[in-house]
Amino acid sequence: MTRKIRVVMARLGLDSHWRGSIMVARALRDAGMEVIYVGNQDPETIAETALQEDADVVGLSSLSGNHMELAPRVVNALRSKGGGHRTVILGGTVPPPDVPRLKEAGIAEVFGPGTPLERIVRYVSACFPQNPR
Repeated sequence: MTRKIRVVMARLGLDSHWRGSIMVARALRDAGMEVIYVGNQDPETIAETALQEDADVVGLSSLSGNHMELAPRVVNALRSKGGGHRTVILGGTVPPPDVPRLKEAGIAEVFGPGTPLERIVRYVSACFPQNPR
């Protein structure tokens, strides 16, 4: 028996936009994943939580324009603590020119507003094919 995919979901910094992150968390949960929702956190706390929870995926949400600074800090914090193998995804209002730079910084995928929830579920599931959905 394989274990469920574990996802830590967080909003970056003081972002007060919660609806999208809650909807994604519920979709992942309904798809059979174990979701730990931590709300607003700083990058270092998100990384530490992901390590403590043995998360496979870190889902970040940003609608306040802080994604270029805070999302790479999560990746760097994970790497510095030996957790750089975790998949980090980002959702929110990210201008298209920022996406390649975020991917270079270690963000695996970026999902913009209006992305179908099933697409996010399929992406996360595909990262871990040994955990059939």
